[in-house]
Amino acid sequence: MEMHILINAVSVVLLFIMGSFIYQRKALDFLGSLVMIIMGIVILLSAGLRWLLIIVIFFLMSIAATYYSKDYKKRLGEFEGRRTAKNVISNGVVAFVMAAFGGYYLPFVGGFIGAIATATSDTLGSEIGILSEPRLITTFKKVPAGTDGAVSVRGTVAGIIGAAIIGISAFLLGVLPDIWIALKISIISGTVGCLMDSLLGAVFERRRYLNNEHVNLLATITGCIVGILCAL
Repeated sequence: MEMHILINAVSVVLLFIMGSFIYQRKALDFLGSLVMIIMGIVILLSAGLRWLLIIVIFFLMSIAATYYSKDYKKRLGEFEGRRTAKNVISNGVVAFVMAAFGGYYLPFVGGFIGAIATATSDTLGSEIGILSEPRLITTFKKVPAGTDGAVSVRGTVAGIIGAAIIGISAFLLGVLPDIWIALKISIISGTVGCLMDSLLGAVFERRRYLNNEHVNLLATITGCIVGILCAL
């Protein structure tokens, strides 16, 4: 019991250190970093360190993908740079709810992995795909990099790999007991959620019916639902 308390205390301290580092690196603004820390503490205390580490892996991959080819993205005018609390909430709130209230009930585990896999797949797909010539998902016509609803082979492959890493992490951390179940949930839900993000972007975001945060939230909800179905 004392060891468990000590691990949680150290983890909270590390969360604050990570939040400070991310803020200093200008990956998140102050409120975004604070929201990330609060969500992390709740997940740690309700679901445990292993669940929290999966979200940490998502954050690290997202930051790495964002800063990959930073100068080229700046020349394109597509470097997002510092994200806000809205980005943290829209990408993480579904997984947060699954972790905070789901415990270890398998469908909630699937929903958690599905939501994180979707957020990872979407972020990596966008940040890596922007480096190639994309096509609009609804018409497959070539469009400028950064167009809402655009997809590319490079971005799609990067997204699938990112989703798979989340599944592998879930297995290695003991959140899911079988590697094939973990990969099935993460890859299927991550890919479906990411495609939903692109469809919503092409149909609604381009027409300004939805903004980026709305699209991200709906996509992670989709990935969560698919993850639950895969788990069942």
